Amino acid sequence: MRTFVPTLDPRRRASVGLLATIFVAVAAAVAFAVPSTASAQAWPTRAVRLVVPFAPGGANDIIARILSGSLAEQLGQQFIVDNRAGASGNIGTEIVARAQPDGHTVLIGNVSTNAINPTAFAGTLSFDPVKELVGVTLISRIPNLLVAAATFPPKDFKELLAYARARPGQLNYSNPIGAYSHLDMLEFLTRAGIQMVNVPTKGAGATVAAVLNGEIHFYFTNAATVTPQVLGGRMKAYATSGAQRLADLPDVPTTTELGFPEVRGEIWVGSFVPAKTPVAIIERLNAVTVEATRRPEVRAQFEKARVPVTLSRSPEEFQAYVREETARWARIIKNNDVKFQ
Repeated sequence: MRTFVPTLDPRRRASVGLLATIFVAVAAAVAFAVPSTASAQAWPTRAVRLVVPFAPGGANDIIARILSGSLAEQLGQQFIVDNRAGASGNIGTEIVARAQPDGHTVLIGNVSTNAINPTAFAGTLSFDPVKELVGVTLISRIPNLLVAAATFPPKDFKELLAYARARPGQLNYSNPIGAYSHLDMLEFLTRAGIQMVNVPTKGAGATVAAVLNGEIHFYFTNAATVTPQVLGGRMKAYATSGAQRLADLPDVPTTTELGFPEVRGEIWVGSFVPAKTPVAIIERLNAVTVEATRRPEVRAQFEKARVPVTLSRSPEEFQAYVREETARWARIIKNNDVKFQ
């Protein structure tokens, strides 16, 4: 008895093979997507570190501490602020770049750590901030103030220029090497024809104290850090690098008004995670951060700290902004022939 074995037409056989290939590909895609989605839904499974690459007291630190409580409340896990200062922010930034890409280590970075340092310290870093970190969201943009202690002799910007020009090399300022505020100060000194010495301190709080006791003569820093000191009469502000005068300090002119339009630095602050972090976790971290800033009690804290909330519309938009800023600061460093050790 002969057994009948059905055969397929070659064209039908090819069609069946194609369908089988498509089925396997779809199944693989689904299998790949499910863990990613599941990991985002499960995240966070433990405490999350918000790494601030600067000492306490600065804008990054203020923002991290304001957000930590709301993020913890939304997600049911602790958000711990971890200050890792040093090397112009590179120590804390590297910690996050080297961390597991699982959303449990987040950098509260800024224009210095993520847009200036890649150029300022090119060839000396053991990691690449551009390739090893990815942006989650822009959080704030804050203009600089040029400030001194209330006891510093010059009464206004014009007197400040005359006073400093008459004392070449005798006055000092304090900004972290390579930071946005340092580059802003260098740009100002070059265009104003002033010679000063940079004496970096161990952080924003230490610098404010050094200015108040007269160890540091004057410097550029973000408005959030020193506006309370100006309003309290302990400091005087000579200029702001913002596009317009600050609401809290309407009598302080802009650098553009004073004839220095090139001096327009500002600190922007945003959150970053290791580059291989799943997209779903990045999007969820973005969403909960945006939600936190919308809460009235959180908004009130930002307003009290004089930190304007400036969010990007998506992680992709923020990443594009960081790329543009990195290119812009690279041009500024090159054009001014700035060298960093």
